[in-house]
Amino acid sequence: MSFFSSEEIQFADPLGVGQTMTLAVAVLAEFVCSIMLILGLGTRVATIPLIVTMAVAAIIVHAPDGLVKQELPFLYLLSYVLLFYTGAGKFSLDHYLMYKAEKKEAKT
Repeated sequence: MSFFSSEEIQFADPLGVGQTMTLAVAVLAEFVCSIMLILGLGTRVATIPLIVTMAVAAIIVHAPDGLVKQELPFLYLLSYVLLFYTGAGKFSLDHYLMYKAEKKEAKT
């Protein structure tokens, strides 16, 4: 709700690149890359910004808060790392597009 209000948006800048740039990268990672994960499109590439975002959230932003607030970002980080190593799987657009390309290549 505060996004659409007239107040200025305050966003943490843990890496020192500016609030606007940090917000843009976080939105890209958490919105665009998450949609790519849901569709199974570019899964390994899409997990890289998500891994970085969750690592920054767990290690830098929530470092003084203790394990209670670090637990959820670490769980997300672990799941993104596992997705990076395993890939999208059988029921994804990546698999479908690769299968289609291999089938087309086999015909020629």
